[in-house]
Amino acid sequence: MRIAYICGSESWGGLEMNQVKNALWMNERGHEVLVLGLNDSKTHLFCKEHRLTFEVISKHRKYYDWKAARRLKRILLDHKTEHLIVRDVRDMSLSVAAKKFSGGAFNVHYFMEMQLGVDKKNALHSLRFRGLDTWSCPLLWLEEQVKQKTNIDHSKVIHIPSALPTNQFKNAPSKENARKDLGLPLNKTLIGLAGRFDPQKGQLMLLKAFQELNNDQVDIVFIGQATMNEGNEYVQQVNEFIYSHRLQNRVHLLPFRNDTETFYSAIDAFVMGSKCETVGMVTLEAMATGTIVIGSDAGGTREILQEGKLGYLFEPINAHSLKDQLQLFLQNGYFVSSEELRKGVQKFDVTEVLNLVEQRLKTT
Repeated sequence: MRIAYICGSESWGGLEMNQVKNALWMNERGHEVLVLGLNDSKTHLFCKEHRLTFEVISKHRKYYDWKAARRLKRILLDHKTEHLIVRDVRDMSLSVAAKKFSGGAFNVHYFMEMQLGVDKKNALHSLRFRGLDTWSCPLLWLEEQVKQKTNIDHSKVIHIPSALPTNQFKNAPSKENARKDLGLPLNKTLIGLAGRFDPQKGQLMLLKAFQELNNDQVDIVFIGQATMNEGNEYVQQVNEFIYSHRLQNRVHLLPFRNDTETFYSAIDAFVMGSKCETVGMVTLEAMATGTIVIGSDAGGTREILQEGKLGYLFEPINAHSLKDQLQLFLQNGYFVSSEELRKGVQKFDVTEVLNLVEQRLKTT
């Protein structure tokens, strides 16, 4: 199949990474893959590194950018594209318009990454959604949300999990070797949190829960960096909390690294602190490594942890509730085995997911 992936974002977060990784995986499976994105963006650099066919598009408006849509149409027709994959809602209007201008020469498939905030049943949203051939939801709760909050034809709404290369996490180093590699203490219980430093990710909440826990046998490990183009105010708040409570030797700050399985292997429990994470790839990664999760009882985290059967759940944005679950973990440890955690994310395995994607594209 001839498949194009559009990514008009300058950012380099989970959404953008998922888009180009899926493009790479489909290319490796023998499909003719094209990626469309901004010149010299992280997406562009990724495609250069991995030798993916790339076409530069200009930055476009979220809605009604007819000129950009006509340019996109020409590129897609030149490449004889059969399917266009969209993950960012900011690319949806452009993609649907390009399809319309092409006379329906290709299909447009939206793979949902962010939950819906409010109802999208007005005429303009309904018209835009009508141009989609697929609305794929990575979790069941999102599928129900789409059916309730939009007027899209329910036959177009399907459930395909997010793709995770689970084998990468099965081959994680031992806890001792991982801690040595990261320069972490060998004789402490380590609680970790991964993600950019952002109020939505919950680093400060975890620190408050940690301070309230008051257990000198426990340390905190953060891995990530500040959100690009958004200043360092939150990072400063985190640092001020650490220094004002004299936690410099008990909070370990690590830069982002590609071998995240080393981080998950080094810690004893992983905290998903976001208020309402849509999916939470880091939750899946932790479980694929066999590391238990203490997560916010909302959104995708609740579904992934099977309502508490595969992990600990705390009240969202509540440091005291998180402290209680940390205490419960310290008392009870793993109430499920690492093997059960890995089994719980098997349906997200990249091979199984790409099989489902291919089946969907072939039948539209």
